[in-house]
Amino acid sequence: MKRIVWFMHVTLDGFVAGPNGEMNWINVGEELFDYAGRETAAADTALYGRVTYDMMQGYWPTAADGPNPSKHDIEHSGWYNSVTKVVVSKTLKGKELDKTKIISENVAEQIQELKEGEGANIVVFGSPSIGHLLMQHNLIDDYWLFVNPVVLGEGIPLFAGSRLQLKLVSSERLASGVLALHYEKDVK
Repeated sequence: MKRIVWFMHVTLDGFVAGPNGEMNWINVGEELFDYAGRETAAADTALYGRVTYDMMQGYWPTAADGPNPSKHDIEHSGWYNSVTKVVVSKTLKGKELDKTKIISENVAEQIQELKEGEGANIVVFGSPSIGHLLMQHNLIDDYWLFVNPVVLGEGIPLFAGSRLQLKLVSSERLASGVLALHYEKDVK
């Protein structure tokens, strides 16, 4: 069975974005890109909400084509262009998009079917509303949380309405001050 791996930046006070979706507080760097690269190498599907998909689609298809692309731009662009994208969206319902499947109804059931299918893992980058839905249905297997040394005071919470039992697999302080935490679903 495929595993669903969720990558999310979070503040010290538990928010994944500001009250208006602001993410200008996120600290990224090569160490973080290395974490993403290891997980994408083991995945053949990317799962997004529509807003995150629009952001990704606006950058990654051509990120490696610029004049001086970074190692991460080249690697992630190649991965992004080769994998199946699954987008949870009511507004894209019925659209035909290259290498992209739109899920508009029976979302939890369809994602469970994806997990039971053949192939490699499913990676979710960001997409807090999708993360909340997946948590409610106990579909996330691995949580990669990147705790940024920032306090927002308000915003979109990481955990909303779900009670979870998680097991810490690893933790590492990155040079940027971000704490990388890897949790697995505890299956007691």
